[in-house]
Formats: sequence, C-alpha cells, structure tokens
Amino acid sequence: MTVVLNRLTADDDLFLKLHGLYGNALVNQLAWRFDEALDPAVLERFHAHLAHGFLARRVMTTSVPFARPRWVSACTAEPLAVQEDPVPEAGVLDWFSDQSRVEFDPVTGRVWRLSAAPTTTGGTLLSLVTSHVGADGGAVLYAVGDALERLDAEETPNTATSSGRFVGSIPPTGLLRSHLADALGQLRAAARGIRAAVKSRNVREPERNPRPAAPLLPLPDRYSAADLVVEVDAAEWNSVAAAHDGTANGLMVGVAVGILGRSGRIADDSAVRVDIPHSLRGIDDPRGNATTGLPIAVPYRKGERTDLRGVRASIKQAARAYADPATTPALQHLQPVQMMLPRIVLAHFSRTAKAPECLCTNLGETGRAVATIAGVRARSVLMRPVVCTAETDLFRRLEVGLNLSWSSDGDTVTLAVTGADPDRFPTRESLRDLVVDEFEEWGLHPRFWS
Repeated sequence: MTVVLNRLTADDDLFLKLHGLYGNALVNQLAWRFDEALDPAVLERFHAHLAHGFLARRVMTTSVPFARPRWVSACTAEPLAVQEDPVPEAGVLDWFSDQSRVEFDPVTGRVWRLSAAPTTTGGTLLSLVTSHVGADGGAVLYAVGDALERLDAEETPNTATSSGRFVGSIPPTGLLRSHLADALGQLRAAARGIRAAVKSRNVREPERNPRPAAPLLPLPDRYSAADLVVEVDAAEWNSVAAAHDGTANGLMVGVAVGILGRSGRIADDSAVRVDIPHSLRGIDDPRGNATTGLPIAVPYRKGERTDLRGVRASIKQAARAYADPATTPALQHLQPVQMMLPRIVLAHFSRTAKAPECLCTNLGETGRAVATIAGVRARSVLMRPVVCTAETDLFRRLEVGLNLSWSSDGDTVTLAVTGADPDRFPTRESLRDLVVDEFEEWGLHPRFWS
C-alpha cells in the first residue's frame, strides 16, 4: 500500500527555490494593535499552540529523482520574542517592519516568528511573520484561527488534535514505494503539461510595462521598500465603490493603478498588468500554498479615475479563462516541469525574471476571525506581504512595482501599500503623498499608521 504524503505544491517548490536564491526577500505578516496590555502567559500559550499547529512544518527531501519533497511536522520553532522597551505611536509601523528581519530555514522548520512589544500608551503590538515557502495568507489565517480556538478552550498544545495533524508525518513503512509512485506521477503530469502547453501556445497573458530607465536617483546600495498602512471606514469604501459601479475589490485595483500612474512608473494611456491572487484552499486543506494568480490589463489615463466597471469585467473574464485549460497560458501548464528543474537552472532563468508591476491581494474580512486573543479585541488587524531590504540594483533589475493588500474587520478597511521601485517610491513620505492625492481623487479619507 502506497502511503499518502503531504507533498510540496508547485508554488511551495518555487518559493523554496527562490528562498535558496534570495533568502527571506518576501515574507507575510499578520499584525495586531491592542489598546490593552496582553498577559505574557497568554502569549506564551498562543505561541505553544502555533508551534504544534499548521505552521509547524519543515521540508523533507528525497533522493528519488522527480519525487517531490514533502512536509512533515516541525519540532522546533523561533522562540517568542518579547521586547521590553515600549514603542511610541510614531514608531509603530517601523516596529512592525523591523519584525520581518528574521532568517527562516524551511529545512529545520523555522518558518515563522511571533513577537510582541508594549506601547507607550499601555497597549500591545503583536506580529506573526511567516515564510511564504510554508504558508500563503489563507494558511496563516487557518493556523491562527485554530490556535486561538484552542487557546480559548484551554486545550493542551498537541499536534495530533490540532490543525498540525494535517501537516504530515514520517510513515514507518512504504516510503520508498510512495516516492517511486510520486516520481512516476510527476513524469506523467509533466507530459500532460507539455501537451497542454503546446495546445495553448497562442494564449497570451497581459503584457507588463517595461520599467522606465529614468530617472535614476542617487540612492544607497541597499533599499528598503516604502511601506504604508492606511485605514478607511468600510462604509465609506463600499459607498465609493458602488458609486462608481464597482466592487470593494475593484476599488483596490483602481486605487493601485492610480498610484502607480502618479508615480511615473507607467505612461499615460497604457495598460497596467495587475496580478490578483485567488485562493484555491478547501476545508482541512493540507497545502502550504494553495493560491493561483489572475492577471488582468487595466487602462491608465492621466487625470482620470480607473474604470471600475471595466475592472470587474476583466476579473470575471480572467477567472473564466483560467478555469478552462484551453484558455490557460502555456506557462501555467508547465508547473510540473518547473518542479523538476534544479535550482541552478532556476538561477539562470531568474536573471531575466521580473516581479509583478502591480500586485493586488484581497484577504477579505480577516479581522473578524483573528481579532480577539483571550477575550481582548485588537483595535486594528492587518495582513500584508513584506518586501525585505535588499540591494537597490536588485529591485531595479527585478522591476518590482507596487503591492496592495486589502483586509477588513467589517468596520474598517485596512490597506497595506508597498512601493518597491526605488526611483518612484524612494521614501515612505513620497509614497504617502501619492496615496493622499489618489484617495482625494476618489473622495476617500485615509488614516495612516504612524
């Protein structure tokens, strides 16, 4: 009998290889701001539940050619990091950004870190940073939700009875047979993918805009992407979206395109390629990454608001196209082949690889499920991708653009905005000016985390 193992997905594998090339260039962060102090004992128990839950995973490879690596439960984790010095209001966003500076190791299972700090006003800041190798946004929320439920129920941290039971274990027998079966399955998947790619070779994705060569600002050798956290009343956000015949998601895209245009990154009357992650996660889904991307083309015209009706139509059209193999771009079919490529080959292709010029992630009403810890409700909850500090020339070569992530607790919309083009978003202040102008154009009233 062949045992069933929790094998890495194509996205897991890609993030793992990118981790080998660039380290912790991109991590996810779930951030809480509490007006009250959290009990240190509660934080320790919360950490213990996470350490036995869905995030507690490590990569195990195999010597069988073409067999995929798999996930098994990790028995180690980054310790809870508690800062003693209070964080002033003006330093909140910097503190959260600082928490992303951690070295993860998917092989040992050090793929997440929980950290906390008091504020000068008597509250608590809490950060959960996770490696994208082991968890997308949906996986993080699932792990945290399970840990909080077990915390409230005063359960004992236990891998066998928590979400950790879905991660994977090392079977006593049948391992070689499972690897051989998976290798054969991967060869078949690769063959099917190549045939499908040939059939869809004429399908085209929206083109990205080349990064303008000028201006080239005199910047330091290393660059930290400009980041902001913006809050808007949910009622106002939804009202503005409806007034322009759009959706909450479409307004996020419209705002992003406007900011990118104001920065000079794209030319007037051009089409912006916007990548929109779409979750494929099911109930009790064991996958670390279970997300696909829907690319759409959104026209930008200087001095005009983005057409939200057009955005909505484009998203629907992209969803239909990617649901049909015949209209799915060839590269998507080649994921099984991608998994077979050694890191040295990926390193060669990465020399010409480009980052998204505009990435818009809708995380839904995440705050409702994870806002309360042991009876204490957070004032604000945020989930965002964090682009870590790196060589300035690397950002230019990868042509990194603008990232937005949207989440809500039902009352407040929270937007994380990251401008990672060094010459268009050199500072947080320059990004903030662009956001203020774009929000004013839509009649939105932003509140910024300091």
